[in-house]
Amino acid sequence: MSARSCPQCGVVVGDTDDFCGNCGNYLGWLPAGGRGAGEGASPPVRTGDAEPGRKPDGGAGGGGAPARDDGGAGRDRGAGSGGSGAGQDDGGAGRGGGGVGRGDGGAGRGGGGARPGRDGVAADARDDAGTGGRGSGGPTSPPAAYLGPVPPGRPDAKRPLPTTAADVAVDGPPCPNCGTANPPGRRFCRRCATPLHPDDHAVAGSRRRWRWRGDLSRWLRRLTALLVVVALVVAAWLFHPYAGALWEDLRDRLATPQAVAPTGVKATAEVPGHLAAAAADGLSNRYWGAPAVGDSVEFTFASPFRLLSVVVHAGASAEADKFAAQARPSALDLVVTTADGVRRTLPVTLADRPGPQPTATGISDVVRVAVVVRSASGLTPGAHIALGEVEFFRRP
Repeated sequence: MSARSCPQCGVVVGDTDDFCGNCGNYLGWLPAGGRGAGEGASPPVRTGDAEPGRKPDGGAGGGGAPARDDGGAGRDRGAGSGGSGAGQDDGGAGRGGGGVGRGDGGAGRGGGGARPGRDGVAADARDDAGTGGRGSGGPTSPPAAYLGPVPPGRPDAKRPLPTTAADVAVDGPPCPNCGTANPPGRRFCRRCATPLHPDDHAVAGSRRRWRWRGDLSRWLRRLTALLVVVALVVAAWLFHPYAGALWEDLRDRLATPQAVAPTGVKATAEVPGHLAAAAADGLSNRYWGAPAVGDSVEFTFASPFRLLSVVVHAGASAEADKFAAQARPSALDLVVTTADGVRRTLPVTLADRPGPQPTATGISDVVRVAVVVRSASGLTPGAHIALGEVEFFRRP
């Protein structure tokens, strides 16, 4: 007995196994070891075919069997017999189809039979109407037609025979379905592929029912979206105090500033001829004259607004030759008061040159702005500090 392998799982199986013991695959299509019974036997010879190696007779009758030559005339098989017989001598054969008797010259056994000679001349072995094997008064049989040599018969194709191997005695648990003994360790019957341990399959099936069968990627996407939302909520709660400021700053950057004029101007001190109102009249050749460092001027507005920036023009004039005629402020403090009474101080450093010098503020609900001189450039005895113009811009 040769060993075979399962084409599906590769486990070695026996010649008598119809199903694999590991995976239950059908093994009927595998080639079996050994040759089947009757394999290699010669094909059957059909009736009417010539014997191999023998030359066909010179004459043939329809369906007649070859007759033996006994050196004389053939014996008659009986009057009136319908069997197919033939008379044949050493030199030639005279075959008569359908009732040709073998005569021996005796009238008592059919009579009238011609005894052939041994010189090779064929004799007529047929009985005539009075003495033939068909009986007295019967019609004379016509001579047989010459059909020529008969070719050898073509052998039939051999049909595959089922292979049978000796069943090996197996000591193991029987199959619950067909009762066939199976070797230990098999999961399926080697004869009918029935599961040998149905309880294990039931437990495995019950466990598989609890396995996740849904679309895992969809739940992962939902979980990711939920985590993002939670992160945004936590960030908004933590950075809530700064969220408003960030939003307002974004709006300030996108808005177009508009100039706003104060409704009132008041200074703590001023030089005659250079009043505090000159700092907000919109003219660059007029200025507010502060007698000393520490003096301030305050601007009031009619309604609260979002202060985007403050533009300061230092010096006595915007022209370069008249700019240095008086002392110029080099450092200021912007004291901004909102509608709720909160005051914010923004330090401002100015360059010693003519022209506008802007300062970004970004303060909401502004109602008053005070400008305090902290230091000055070119302050000499007899000179005063000139502040040419102060401009305010709001968000529309």
